[in-house]
Amino acid sequence: MLSNKNKLFLAKLWPVWLLLALPTLWLVFAYFGAEFAFVLVPLLFASAFYYRRHLKRQLAEMTQEISNSSRVHLATVEALATAIDARDQVGIGHVRRTQIYAVGIGRMLGLPEHKIDALRTGALLHDIGKLAVPDHILNKTSSLTEAEHEKVKIHAEVGASILEKVGFDYPVVPTVRYHHERWDGSGYPKGLKGKQIPLTARILSIADAFDTLRGERPYRPAMTREKARQTIQAEAGTKYDPMVVSTLIRHLTAFENELIAGGLAYTEADKNAPAVEKSHFVEQIKLANREVFSLYELAREFSSSAHPHDTLELFSAKVAEFVPFDTCAVYLLDSNKRSASAAHVSGANAEMISLHKIIVGQGATGFALKSRGTVRNVEPDLDFFHTQPDLTQIYKTMVSIPLIADEALIGAVTIYSSELESYGEEHIRLLDTISRIAADAVHKSLEHDEAKTHALTDPMTGLPNARSLQKQFGREVARANRAKSSFQMLMLDLDGFKAINDSFGHKAGDHLLKEISQVILGQLREYDFLARYGGDEFVALIPESVPEDVTELSKRIEAAVAAFELKIDDDRVAKVGVSLGSSSFGRFGGDFDEMIAAADKAMYLRKTLRKQTALPVAYPEAIEVPAKPLQDNLIVELDDTHILNLMSVN
Repeated sequence: MLSNKNKLFLAKLWPVWLLLALPTLWLVFAYFGAEFAFVLVPLLFASAFYYRRHLKRQLAEMTQEISNSSRVHLATVEALATAIDARDQVGIGHVRRTQIYAVGIGRMLGLPEHKIDALRTGALLHDIGKLAVPDHILNKTSSLTEAEHEKVKIHAEVGASILEKVGFDYPVVPTVRYHHERWDGSGYPKGLKGKQIPLTARILSIADAFDTLRGERPYRPAMTREKARQTIQAEAGTKYDPMVVSTLIRHLTAFENELIAGGLAYTEADKNAPAVEKSHFVEQIKLANREVFSLYELAREFSSSAHPHDTLELFSAKVAEFVPFDTCAVYLLDSNKRSASAAHVSGANAEMISLHKIIVGQGATGFALKSRGTVRNVEPDLDFFHTQPDLTQIYKTMVSIPLIADEALIGAVTIYSSELESYGEEHIRLLDTISRIAADAVHKSLEHDEAKTHALTDPMTGLPNARSLQKQFGREVARANRAKSSFQMLMLDLDGFKAINDSFGHKAGDHLLKEISQVILGQLREYDFLARYGGDEFVALIPESVPEDVTELSKRIEAAVAAFELKIDDDRVAKVGVSLGSSSFGRFGGDFDEMIAAADKAMYLRKTLRKQTALPVAYPEAIEVPAKPLQDNLIVELDDTHILNLMSVN
């Protein structure tokens, strides 16, 4: 069987076949005579005529077939190029517009047809090498790092390498390889300069750049026509060939008219393409790659978020990017594992739902917690019927997904909608995917917060420890300096605590220490700060106060501690006293160690004087260190720089 190409060749040779037949006709005329020749010649010419018509029709069919094949191939290439661009969040139409600009400039410059073909194909496939660039770089909304920029640069060489395998008979490969070279030699991949860069690559560079400026990108909004034109002109002679820039600008209106005729005009909002339905393959690819990028960003941002509040806020924000809701609530299990409290709520009714507590097994979210499975499109009122009836009849549907980390249930995320009749499978898939990533991050942030709390908390009393005290001291110093005010530091040491341990054991002593800490706290204001400094010593920071302000406070603390009794058994109770000393910020120095030393000296002097005036009394059912009143506001000079206040219980 002859190929279409061979048939086309033979069809073009029909005059040759006719000329070769003439000698045969002469021999027939000479041998058979004129009568036979007069019969044969018309038949021969009729056959030639009809054969010519047949060949002409066949030639037309083959030409149409080749044209259709070429059109299909070009459409296939364009569709694939558009799909590749969609990974880069580039809308439909970019490659076609780039092609119109590039081919138009090429024709205006009088390029031969094979170079026009190189521009036509190169415009469609110039970014095919971006298949080798990770999605999280292509979709990044902030500036690229140096390493990320180097990764992007490989797409020119990769694209050229792919196209080399095709075997084009026009120079599309160098057009693609060098379309990121710059006129001043600072481009890539080879750093070519000026006319070292193939003219087709210089043309493609400008065509691509201009349409890119006119379109929206993840890292910037679209430019107006005038702004894009000014940008291109400003870079003529540095980034772009001035001659090619001039050609584009002179004929820009004609090119834009061609865009309009082809249905490729920019929208009024200067977006990268006309409005495209969500079902269009370009939008589907863009959404898929945006999802990949968002999940990558989610994992990266979660890794840097240590505080539970920040983690939950980020979680809720990422859910909102993909799934519509009116309210999103993240419930975390309480320590008893029998209920879950709303740890973070965003959207409508956030204030009310933030007070909401879910009983495991009760309501829709409660069932999700109990079953550790997704609950979808059920009646939202089930969550609020028992505890918050004011929230019923507000929402139409809901989805609740349990949060599981390291196979342990930590809570659930629930979204409520008053607009949607039901959530679709895609909504649920996205919510489930985000929740799986978030669950690990939330779990780690809770563990981190717990560890941080333990590091700054005294495990016995639950009060802040010495490390936390120093951090708070720094905050009080900063506050006092800003407000030009002062604050007081109180050192408190229990009297007779060793006797408690000796008589009743350390377990009773620990219990007493915990109870006494609450007694002292009860005498302080909400914004005062009390820490266990070590052993049976406590330190309090009293903001925005002067020495006279702590006199009454010290009296109340001494009285409250003296009045407290810890029941040991039916016959015995344990009691202690407390000695206090104070120092004032600014008066006794400005750093932590100076103020601690000053308050400690005052406290021990107070303790010494109390011992000298105390009347020891022992009861069989209790150990008590009674206190005898001292003179109020007794001033004792310790050295040349420190004067400390001593206060009595009167």
